[in-house]
Amino acid sequence: MAKRALVFALALTLLALSGCAPQPAPEEQAEDAVLLGFSQLGWESAWRIGNSLDIQEAAERAGVQLMFDNAQQKQENQIKAIRSFIAYQVDVIAFAPIVEQGWDTVLQEAKDAGIPVLLTDRLIVTDDPSLYVGYVGADFLEEGNKAGKFLIEKANREGLTDLKIVELSGTLSSSPMQQRGEGFRAAIEGDSRFEIIETMSGDFLRSKGKECMESLLERHEKIDVLFSHNDAMTLGAIEAIEEAGLVPGEDIIIITVDGEQAAIDLLQEGKINCVVECTPMLGDIIMDLAKKLAAGEEIPRVTNPEERAFTEFDEDLMDIPPRGY
Repeated sequence: MAKRALVFALALTLLALSGCAPQPAPEEQAEDAVLLGFSQLGWESAWRIGNSLDIQEAAERAGVQLMFDNAQQKQENQIKAIRSFIAYQVDVIAFAPIVEQGWDTVLQEAKDAGIPVLLTDRLIVTDDPSLYVGYVGADFLEEGNKAGKFLIEKANREGLTDLKIVELSGTLSSSPMQQRGEGFRAAIEGDSRFEIIETMSGDFLRSKGKECMESLLERHEKIDVLFSHNDAMTLGAIEAIEEAGLVPGEDIIIITVDGEQAAIDLLQEGKINCVVECTPMLGDIIMDLAKKLAAGEEIPRVTNPEERAFTEFDEDLMDIPPRGY
């Protein structure tokens, strides 16, 4: 770690260009603390902000020196940040990839530099799995599957048939977008009661969620179900539904993913029917794995946090603890 001083000036220049900077750490930790470079994909939702804050707070608790970058929803910014981390000779690199593809070159650079890379929240597609050592985050296929299973349960309980479904997907080519959709379809496949009539990408943004839902309501006379890949888009879609004179949760069944406090509040009010949890509280797990990697230890290839689905049928619906995001 002592050789970092030799590249400090260069690193600060690169970090300034990519928008990241090391968080302050106690003087006594400057040489010996594990140095983690983390590139966050952006600040598109309360979920992402909660995830970022949790990582920063966990680093402080764990005594890990954190260099944190906000990529502002751009892959090129994440690539610049990773190269900055390599130049700074961090011990471990972690990042939440905004899209699945296009990482091999920069991750090969990290591998050549002997720096282990940890994926968080999202996965990548690569021909060389050795370019990253592990993944921390949700099982997106299972999240989509839980959403589909809830819809089946609701249809069974209430005798619903001929349900027309619209889907708000996340960022195109992102792993949550791909796998949540796949998991949902796998759950309802072959059931003639359900038909997905259109899918639109809302890019995980509230504003785009509203725009997409407005467009869907204009084009389709009958919409019975909305499956939305995240709460931010759902909140925007609910605005559009209410402005169209419809009652969310009644006229249109609302199924969403994340578990933000705002979504839980609407679930308790009856405006959302199911919230599939995708916890952003990954910080402690990331810090534990970063320390192990810095010490040369092996880690699990995949680490999934415990998650659940909250539904209108839950007996403890009104007793859900504050979400913290």
